[in-house]
Amino acid sequence: MTPPSPVLEVRGITKRFPGVLANDKVNLTLRKGQVLGLLGENGAGKSTLMNMIYGLYKPDEGEILVTGAPVDIDGPKDAIELGIGMVHQHFQLVDVLTVTENVMLGNETVSGPFLRRDKARREIEALSREYGLDVDPDALISDLPVGIQQRVEIIKALYRHADILILDEPTAVLTPQETLGLFKIMRALLDRGVSIIFISHKLKEVLEICDDVIVLRRGAVAGHADPKASTEQSLASLMVGRDVILEVDKAEAKPGDEILNVVNLHVHDDRGLPAVEGLSFGLQRGEILGVAGVQGNGQTELVEALTGMRAVEDGRVFIKGVDMAGASPRKVTELGVGHVPEDRQRDGLVASFTVMHNLVLCTYYQDAFAKAIVVDDRAIAENARQLVEQYDVRPPIINNIASGLSGGNQQKVIVAREFSRDADLLIASQPTRGLDVGSIEFIHRQIIRMRDAGAGILLVSSELDEVLSLADRVAVMFEGEIIDILPIGDADRDTVGLRMAGVREQGLDSKMNTVGATR
Repeated sequence: MTPPSPVLEVRGITKRFPGVLANDKVNLTLRKGQVLGLLGENGAGKSTLMNMIYGLYKPDEGEILVTGAPVDIDGPKDAIELGIGMVHQHFQLVDVLTVTENVMLGNETVSGPFLRRDKARREIEALSREYGLDVDPDALISDLPVGIQQRVEIIKALYRHADILILDEPTAVLTPQETLGLFKIMRALLDRGVSIIFISHKLKEVLEICDDVIVLRRGAVAGHADPKASTEQSLASLMVGRDVILEVDKAEAKPGDEILNVVNLHVHDDRGLPAVEGLSFGLQRGEILGVAGVQGNGQTELVEALTGMRAVEDGRVFIKGVDMAGASPRKVTELGVGHVPEDRQRDGLVASFTVMHNLVLCTYYQDAFAKAIVVDDRAIAENARQLVEQYDVRPPIINNIASGLSGGNQQKVIVAREFSRDADLLIASQPTRGLDVGSIEFIHRQIIRMRDAGAGILLVSSELDEVLSLADRVAVMFEGEIIDILPIGDADRDTVGLRMAGVREQGLDSKMNTVGATR
């Protein structure tokens, strides 16, 4: 059978930045109606390559062909005119505008001096129906969950008549249910002749949705893989260049004294509505308590309340026996609490600061990095050099501005800062989001190391596999409450999955029987 014709080809593309060879003679072929998976470690050059295809960077060498013809892409406008659309890892949306206004932005339909919002709105409704996107054209972006915001980005590309779609880490911020919805949309796009480049670190997803896979390592093509003949292990090894342990290796926990005790906690969300309602639990030193639940059930507000980032309406938060409800983030940090926030760009970094200064955001004023009121840049730089090497931040340049790093390397900076302080209590929300398999393996080892050294770990993750692999106990959140806490021996996927859907213990047996009968 003759393979479909190429719609996009990259030949010998090379891109250099000061001190970094980001792409080295890369070749790539995307065929009509196919999904091409693009894999690689954080900093392997995936986003740089896609940014050249989309016109955000100019290649130093090589050429790009669209439907067999060489093209010169001087900017996103040229890419859009060639039928190339890109959904970035961090969405390019204006929160205060509606869906329609965001989709029109830069491609406005006018009648004389007037914007034709009505025409654009009708086209958005038609695209939403055709591809099963289910997006309200009149909704404000700020009111939409992240999964729907991603659909808006897809509509933006389709509105501009894209038939080549680049999806950069599209599932990094999605729940499992939203990921299934995205795959359904992708299959609808393929049926209509759209071709897709799918960048991801989630190997199960790559094996499920892709027709072909190309792997980058340190800017160069490390190899190709057929998803039908590959495994997660083989893809991981090709990415990293060594065997990767995908299973977490940990000894049995040895819990000690209680380090965190939450009593009847009530917290409101940004709209002033109850998000956490009467929640109580405890965490001991030397154990990992994993919090499972579909995103949006109060996990974000819980973590923000525990770390001083959100007001507590009622209840008590005892850390090391001290009531910290309503304390400032600095007070919480100074008590020996590490925090990996859910939103790395908003809460984890100062984007305009260098890597070295982001690595001391919590400690820059302490004796190790300051003499009285004078900051010791030599000590800060030496600290940064050690952590950049230890946590494999790429590129390993401590004076780089944080906003210039890939999402995965931004995450590594945050993790390096928080884990290196050897906190007594670590509150980690989505700690491996956007990281490659090698980095995930390393972070998991560090979490186990901290547990075994006597720290208490509160792990909040939308990745159920991660919770079940790391946790010693699993707390399931639903509609602002913890509806059950299970020892890891009782926390199988079916049980936890049903609790995540709100099925409480008394209704569990009949539900489990129903699940078993349908297999």
